[in-house]
Amino acid sequence: MIIVTGANGQLGRQIVERLLTRMPAHRVGVSVRDPQKAQALADRGVRVRQGSFTDAVGLAHAFEGASQVFIVSVDEMGEGCVKQHRTAIEAAVAAGARRILYTSQMGAGPTSHFQACRDHAATEEALRACGVPFTSLRNGFYASSAVRFLGHAAESGRLALPADGPVAWTAHADLADAAAAILADEGRFDGPTPPLTGGHALTFDDIAGIATGTTGRSMTRTTVPDDEFREQLVSQGAPAELADQLLGIFAASRAGEFATVDPTLAALLGREPITLGAVLCEQLSEG
Repeated sequence: MIIVTGANGQLGRQIVERLLTRMPAHRVGVSVRDPQKAQALADRGVRVRQGSFTDAVGLAHAFEGASQVFIVSVDEMGEGCVKQHRTAIEAAVAAGARRILYTSQMGAGPTSHFQACRDHAATEEALRACGVPFTSLRNGFYASSAVRFLGHAAESGRLALPADGPVAWTAHADLADAAAAILADEGRFDGPTPPLTGGHALTFDDIAGIATGTTGRSMTRTTVPDDEFREQLVSQGAPAELADQLLGIFAASRAGEFATVDPTLAALLGREPITLGAVLCEQLSEG
């Protein structure tokens, strides 16, 4: 049985949906914090069990009988995040899984300017030390994050952000398709994958142009000093630590950490990846 964690989240749920097109529901299980939110999956024959990365005993039950465990990284940063990932890895090993898969990120490394990439690197070290074969999916930067950074710029016409560098923005839907393909073809990648990226690396100058074409309203990209941007975030209620972490994204992109465009994702999909323009069009229209 393949167990997918975080199946109530945006990426985890899409991975499960893709798996269900490849194999019978009884071969798929999910570990979720709130089983009621996964009732629709249970109704389709997916095994749904409660599991939290802060509860090793609960994870033992959630991972029972797993042949592969797919660990979707938590939406947090710092040592607490890495500790949760270690708990999940240990539970997968104890459950007898023959392979552990993990959603890492392109640019993962101990010296990255972005805290999340340092956390992914620490988790990958835990995977190397666990004694079980693993696959670490080096996912491209989520395209939905670019949409969030746009904020109200589509209405105001002014995209004010710190200086940045090119980023290979990548759609959740494509990464879910790739994850399902890798799970179905066990052992296709051993250790970290190449970067799983969209087909183009874009700056926010590029994104402002794409958004202008998508919305029909002019958008101007302006550069805000890092300190000023941090102060704005804090004044809007963001904790200082989070403000620093968000600034790390821009520092990392300026250093070229997210600029690589790799053909591996397209090869897994058998088609070109979804463009950022398509993601913007969909999400801005929904907004």
